[in-house]
Amino acid sequence: MFIIKLKWQSVIAAIAITMACLFMPMEVYAHGVNINYTSNVEIEIIATYDSGTPMAGAQVAVYTPDDPATPWLTGICDEEGRFSFVPDTARPGIWDVQVRLAGHGGIIHIPVGGDTMTADGQGSFSHLQIGIMSACVIWGSIGTALYFSKRRKT
Repeated sequence: MFIIKLKWQSVIAAIAITMACLFMPMEVYAHGVNINYTSNVEIEIIATYDSGTPMAGAQVAVYTPDDPATPWLTGICDEEGRFSFVPDTARPGIWDVQVRLAGHGGIIHIPVGGDTMTADGQGSFSHLQIGIMSACVIWGSIGTALYFSKRRKT
């Protein structure tokens, strides 16, 4: 049986650090991607990193609802991370636009045709994804604190 003996000060310190990280608002830039779009007849996407830097030269692939495996259109974003196209309204449904550059990328789902057309949109994380990411950070913080608080026998 494996028993971990911890000093109560270590456990309290780990909990305090975890709580401080959870409730301390801060802006963090990682390798996430933001893709926004506006839709009239033409759909324009603007791809940027989380820091706001445009994804200049990023590869774009547009997929139709009836063939999500084969790109309907491919192209490259301009210096401002912009790419626009006119979808075939005879193919209504959810169109997928994938943007990739140097191993970073994202995908956005755009409704086209019929009553599903919207004025603008933005891809984001769901509440479930945010909850899972938060739980992983908490679990990792506690595990790290427990690892470093372990006594070493000489």
